[in-house]
Amino acid sequence: MRFPWDSGFFPWRRKFPAYKRGLLLQWHITNRCQLRCAHCYQDEYGGAELGFDSLMNILEQYRDLLGSPEGVGDSGHRGHLTITGGEPFAREDIWELLEVVAAHRDLFGFAILTNGYGMDSAAVGRLAQLRPRFIQVSMEGTRETHDRIRGEGDYDRVVNALRMMIRGGLETMISFTAHSENYWQFPDVAAQGRRLGVGKVWTDRMIPCGGAATSGVGVKPLDMDQTREYLQIIEEERRKAARGFFQRTQVAADRALQFLAAGGRPYRCQAGEGLITIMPDGSLYPCRRMPETVGNVMETPLAELYHGAELFKNLRDKERVSQGCERCLYRRFCRGGLKCMSHVALGDPFLADPGCPLAGAGAQKEINTIL
Repeated sequence: MRFPWDSGFFPWRRKFPAYKRGLLLQWHITNRCQLRCAHCYQDEYGGAELGFDSLMNILEQYRDLLGSPEGVGDSGHRGHLTITGGEPFAREDIWELLEVVAAHRDLFGFAILTNGYGMDSAAVGRLAQLRPRFIQVSMEGTRETHDRIRGEGDYDRVVNALRMMIRGGLETMISFTAHSENYWQFPDVAAQGRRLGVGKVWTDRMIPCGGAATSGVGVKPLDMDQTREYLQIIEEERRKAARGFFQRTQVAADRALQFLAAGGRPYRCQAGEGLITIMPDGSLYPCRRMPETVGNVMETPLAELYHGAELFKNLRDKERVSQGCERCLYRRFCRGGLKCMSHVALGDPFLADPGCPLAGAGAQKEINTIL
């Protein structure tokens, strides 16, 4: 497969449609989890956890932000709430929370990211009544690779959970985190997704932060050559999925740099703009994979932090070009690739994505030294 810059075909010449989306809040309601995955962003599995009344307060703040006079991103668009952890179903009050969230579907949809523990027929039935947009679980490659990363026997448990949810009428999604030990196994995950009939299989690169940076089990982020091969693999699987006339499963290629192989509209990092993250203690991050606290919503209103935090304003600055991207044809659309990767690997979210084959020579020299 040839990349756009190899063939002389430049999709940036197209007129890109307006980039429209609401505000996605990724809400980590707990650090508790039954698993200890080798590439996990968490470095602790306990710590402060807000009570139910505080969760209700956060929901009210999110509603206020969506309706704030200043607007959010493309003003007037609905929000989306992704509930996760840790493992969200580890909280005893999870069902009470989900019922309240589901009652706000006129303002925002919601989804759940889970490891699948406790996903029995009763849980599936309750979820079907609440009608989340989707339930996402992770798959890390073949059974052997998955179990090595997430724990013995976990692969079969995840497959069984997916089958149960699909039979129960829930929209399902598989997430694949690509790193040095598994990126070439994405086709195995896509094939399993097709066999099961999940709605979507998507993937992004591992970010070496939290436990992923200290696990010591040989799981490392992709280098530039591996990233290039990984992008080709994604595009091949995307094309394969698109060819099937009766194929239900979509393979998504809408993460940073993936457009370089897919030839589509460049994905722009939404951290601090169309995406924000609240942690179990109320701390606000631009993104879970950019663990940089700009304040705590239990101390400062969410709307004030969103509109006023300097880091958020810098991330939203459409005129700011990441160092190393100054001469890139995609600089205004891609805006530097994965900013969380640059933040963690290089110490600055406004340096070029260390996996990008198009990064400027000066930044590239620094990137190669670090990786």
